[in-house]
Amino acid sequence: MILVMSVQSSDKNLSRKQRLQEKQRRQLAVVDTVDKAEAKARKAEVELAVAVAEAVQVFGDEQAASEGLDMPVDAIRRFLGMAQDVAADAGDGSGPS
Repeated sequence: MILVMSVQSSDKNLSRKQRLQEKQRRQLAVVDTVDKAEAKARKAEVELAVAVAEAVQVFGDEQAASEGLDMPVDAIRRFLGMAQDVAADAGDGSGPS
């Protein structure tokens, strides 16, 4: 509790401009963290889509892959669509965004 009180009292010593700048700095930092996490999540989802597409080839069809991966057919189809989009993007040179 003492630490919290000292932080609050030091905030009171800052000018409004300094408090605003600090708040904006914290907001930008958290936005940057979220952006980085979203990029990692998109990359992981693309990797999963490619892996699911490979699984469909190995298992022979969507239904067999669904059973083998214990994943709903709807999810299999969604990942297949993503994998096709990734392949199309790679084919036209634009790459994933």
